[in-house]
Amino acid sequence: MVEMTEASNILNNVTPRSLVLFDELGRGTSTYDGISIAWAIVEYLHEHPKAQARTLFATHYHELNEMEKNFSRIRNYNVSVKEVDGKVIFLRKLEKGGSEHSFGIHVAEIAGMPKSIVKRANVILQQLEAENAQVGKAGKPTAEIAQSREGMQLSFFQLEDPVLCQVRDEILGLDVNNLTPLEALNKLNDIKKIVSGK
Repeated sequence: MVEMTEASNILNNVTPRSLVLFDELGRGTSTYDGISIAWAIVEYLHEHPKAQARTLFATHYHELNEMEKNFSRIRNYNVSVKEVDGKVIFLRKLEKGGSEHSFGIHVAEIAGMPKSIVKRANVILQQLEAENAQVGKAGKPTAEIAQSREGMQLSFFQLEDPVLCQVRDEILGLDVNNLTPLEALNKLNDIKKIVSGK
């Protein structure tokens, strides 16, 4: 509601001297609702009989790239990236043309998201792309993805990370029924040292 109220205020007060900046408009709703609202707003700003305000519209809706073909004043630009060894490097350079890719999972990884979540997100993405599924639509594709989940505990212990393997081995080697509280605290401290690399 806040986003729509702000957008409404902009559109109802737009003038020929306006500079309109929209960032991810429609992100707070379903994919098709978001694309539809974003598309209609871009059309409105482009076709406004008097205002024709300069507008910067940042979006992850790749479908909006198509608008450049049919609207004379629309130009697509993207921030260039380079992929090296499966890693994405953001070059911070604006280039002509729309982006065909989203890098949400890469950004999540850069932000420090747990590796098990990043790995699982990549698996889900591959399944959705293979099925050409529509995210958020109930039915077979999402049901199959949910059934194929490994579960948090299993995926943690199945990771190939050597540090996690060492932590797993430390935990599995414990006889928790015969540890004193002090021994348990010492063992926890040992595991903390393994994880922190100290």
